[in-house]
Amino acid sequence: MSLKNKHSKINVAVVGLGYWGPNLLRNFLDIKDYKVVYGCDLDKKNLEKYSSIYPSIKFINNFDEIIKDKNVDLVAIATPLSTHFRLAEKALKAGKHVLLEKPMTQNSKEASRLVKLAKRNNKILMVGYTFVYSEPIKKIKEILNKKEIGQIYYYDSTRINLGLIQNDVNVIWDLACHDFSIINYLFNKVPVAIQAFGSKFVNSRNEEIAHVIIKYDKNFTAHINVSWLSPVKIRIILIGGSKKMITFDDISPNEKIRIYNKSVDLESSQITPFKPAYRSGDVIIPYLEQNESLKNELLHLAYCIKNNKKPITSGEEGLKILKMLEASDISLKINKPVMLRH
Repeated sequence: MSLKNKHSKINVAVVGLGYWGPNLLRNFLDIKDYKVVYGCDLDKKNLEKYSSIYPSIKFINNFDEIIKDKNVDLVAIATPLSTHFRLAEKALKAGKHVLLEKPMTQNSKEASRLVKLAKRNNKILMVGYTFVYSEPIKKIKEILNKKEIGQIYYYDSTRINLGLIQNDVNVIWDLACHDFSIINYLFNKVPVAIQAFGSKFVNSRNEEIAHVIIKYDKNFTAHINVSWLSPVKIRIILIGGSKKMITFDDISPNEKIRIYNKSVDLESSQITPFKPAYRSGDVIIPYLEQNESLKNELLHLAYCIKNNKKPITSGEEGLKILKMLEASDISLKINKPVMLRH
């Protein structure tokens, strides 16, 4: 390993130059903590394309060359999900830190093996749940920590668009996993049960539309609506509390977060034992830093590597989300809620 101290650059190899890999390349190159030494892909056209854009990086089609290079500190994997476990296992065994794109692996058994391997080799294993590092979600976490909205009643998310239909996973694995990571980060609650409903129209293998209901203790429920078959792109999260309510519209260019000073109280009297009292106050639009989520994520990863700290979206966190995804799949098949074991 080439990392000698906290001031050394982290030598990184980006594996997979399809949809997400180029975003990783761009952000790694923009952060002074990193030095990109390899780009790896099986597609010759991708290698030619990016070698002309980034001539200082060595672009190859042989992953084993990266594994054998002792100067590589970090391997960032953005390949098809079916390859994640094999590539990550090789990298961890070779003594390298690993960034795995969501949803980590194909199943919780593979994820559990990677978590144990990373721990045994004292390496950082991080999963790329980028939304957790976004400025709006960080701001919402700050608001929740201050107890400003009171008791949390619900989390309601709509994450719909036209495409991109995936061949290897259903829409829950592709889109709802973002909400699973956000919920775990914001509320730090343990889910009790999951129920999922879904439909297949275009592809007989995987659901393109789904609703997921996650039940927690103390009357907190999360509902997630995901779809690949919507004519419009919507990314809205609603969080309801006893004192205030929050909306997060990820599509909005300027007003992504709104805090509503609204609530419903029950006033009791002899005449009307349960009379709702609706309170409506100001709407606050908080200031947000204009930082790219992926850049925040990679800055956090650099800090964790240099200080040997566990990332927010660690391998353990990725494993929790995979268990929730697997429970959703079972619920789709049996059409019943699935209790979660911890």
